[in-house]
Amino acid sequence: MQIKVVRPNSLRGRVVLPSSKSISNRALAISALAGGDGRVENVSDCDDTRVMLAWLRLRPDTIDIGAAGTAMRFSTALLAVSEGTHIITGSERMKNRPIGVLVDALRQLGAHISYIDKENYPPLRIEGDPQLGGGKVSLSGSVSSQYISALLMIGPMLNNGLILNLIDNIVSRPYIDMTLAVMRSYGAKAGWKDDHTIVVDPIPYQTGSYLVESDWSAASYWYEMVALSDDAEAEIVLPGLFVKSLQGDSRGAEVFERLGVSTEHRGEEVVLRKNGKCVERLDVDFVEMPDLAQTFVVTCCLLGVPFHFTGLQSLKIKETDRIEALKRELAKLGFQIEDRNNSELLWDGIRNKACISTDEIGIDTYEDHRMAMAFAPVALKDGNIAINNPHVVSKSYPRFWEDLESLGFRVESLGLKV
Repeated sequence: MQIKVVRPNSLRGRVVLPSSKSISNRALAISALAGGDGRVENVSDCDDTRVMLAWLRLRPDTIDIGAAGTAMRFSTALLAVSEGTHIITGSERMKNRPIGVLVDALRQLGAHISYIDKENYPPLRIEGDPQLGGGKVSLSGSVSSQYISALLMIGPMLNNGLILNLIDNIVSRPYIDMTLAVMRSYGAKAGWKDDHTIVVDPIPYQTGSYLVESDWSAASYWYEMVALSDDAEAEIVLPGLFVKSLQGDSRGAEVFERLGVSTEHRGEEVVLRKNGKCVERLDVDFVEMPDLAQTFVVTCCLLGVPFHFTGLQSLKIKETDRIEALKRELAKLGFQIEDRNNSELLWDGIRNKACISTDEIGIDTYEDHRMAMAFAPVALKDGNIAINNPHVVSKSYPRFWEDLESLGFRVESLGLKV
């Protein structure tokens, strides 16, 4: 399927964002480990969270996680300390996303996990054991923080607790801190012993309710729209965003300040407006907020702001290879961006508009929700943009297209992609 997004005459309104899927899945996992009696309020209505809710409720022998990477990693750890034998599988893309680092670490803690098809990749057969010994595990801090979070969350369930030693540079530390904060809200005793060591005591979780805040990652697309809008009075109100957020992506507001978007905090909501200022060049290390990389790459290109972004090593193993996907799709719009060392992206500020007709361009989304949402605001500068397979937004923001329409965008179905 393909849709065309057409820009509105002005950009003003209020948007209720989805709640954070990162926090939702952590709270659901920990609530289940606490006995499942607690209540997670304002839980995300996205694919990743729905698959977590479904298997936690039904407990089937075979669990199909689809394309939900967070759910795959967290569920693998949960199943390792739960009763029964289960098979966990997913989409074709999921079967090609490595999980060997997590499996090896769980095996060191005593877990019984085997690969069904190929080594280091799902599907997995997991023989659960609620009496795993636990102990000390070392792994690289440069791996996905979801592996680290998965191990941390089962720490209180291990007979000897968990000592996690992180070697090398630590990627996405805010996500680790988020996990520890949610764990402590359920009574866990867990925290940093030093800059590379996390200790989790074998103290069981306590049941209780948990309120999930709105998603700062989803907010980033509205920041992008304010940045790209020609409406000097553009104003977007986003409720449910906390000033002292657990989400590392909340730091994106500071970067958008440099791209012309101000943030006013009013209680538990923010107001976005233009500030009339924009840097001539942007250099940012995204190691602590990699999910915002696509948003800022597209924003800078459309604003004509040259950039050098680093800390992008995790983009290669996301829903798609996001570095290659960005290069291919931006080339359709006349932007030639350069990558270095599989962890950096650069652009010199030059756009080649020769032979470009936006009406004839369809942005491919690669089964990646963030590709669709990062490119949709291109319509604000180019008038319109066509997006292929727009349904992928359901992974994290199911109402994204409806929210665009509520603020005056036209979202037209162009039928099946040719």
